[in-house]
Amino acid sequence: MVRFYAAALKARKPFGGSLDVALAPDSNINRATRSNTLGTVIGDFTLDQDAKAKSGLGLALRGQTYFRAPLENDVNLLVRANGSADLYRNSRFDDILVGIQAGPEYVLGADRLTLAAGPTWRWYGLDPYSTSLGVTADFLHPMGKTMQGRAGLGVTHTANRRNALQTGDVFSLSAGLDRALSARLGGGIQAFVNRTKANDPGWSDVTGGGALYAFREIGRTTVVISASYSHLEADARLFLYPRRRVDDRFSIVGNATWRALQWQGLAPITRLRWERNRSTVGIYDYRRVAAEVGVTAAF
Repeated sequence: MVRFYAAALKARKPFGGSLDVALAPDSNINRATRSNTLGTVIGDFTLDQDAKAKSGLGLALRGQTYFRAPLENDVNLLVRANGSADLYRNSRFDDILVGIQAGPEYVLGADRLTLAAGPTWRWYGLDPYSTSLGVTADFLHPMGKTMQGRAGLGVTHTANRRNALQTGDVFSLSAGLDRALSARLGGGIQAFVNRTKANDPGWSDVTGGGALYAFREIGRTTVVISASYSHLEADARLFLYPRRRVDDRFSIVGNATWRALQWQGLAPITRLRWERNRSTVGIYDYRRVAAEVGVTAAF
């Protein structure tokens, strides 16, 4: 719904953003297996406690902002920044991400083409994990008054600070449709494919999948439900594992924004997430249930 209704306003708005702050109980904060052992080509290894699923209560922070300045007729400079942080009492599981992108935004009649480039930094356990530099192209095409199409291309080079064999390039392609059935009901569909080419074939893979979402306004409450699926296949088997990695990942998310209870521009939010990743490599096979209870603000 944000994509569908806010896009037209943001095309003219010079500055804006949003911020979420929430408490986040999570059954598996490190997305790890619950098994005590890991099967390898030389026998079963006993996993360290940190390599197994850990539950915990964290603080989830999500924020984004953008600035738009006109360059010439129908061309703007668009600068975007976004960040997220999952913080826990035990800081070795903290996951922090910060990214900046800038580039031209072309208004082509009713269509919009946005080109952008910029870096992204990630820290895990408060230590540097990866540095990425990406280039993206996003195209938005209205299809009447109630539907719009989206397409995106991206190329990103990521340097992994923990494992040089994982350093490589990611090529992404996505397409989607958003449709409003009324002013209070709508939804959309998206499909994507990603190709990761790492320094080692065992860390290279192809991932494809899709997602569905629906929104409904109930009084002054916005409810959004989404479901997604992705399939990953690695290029080769890592030498330690008996099988090549093949994953099937399922996710369902329910979200509610309670605007009737807002105060000073802050509205309560609740979110519930279920994840299941089935993998041929035991260390990547996990289940997860997580929730968020907090506030959101848009400006």
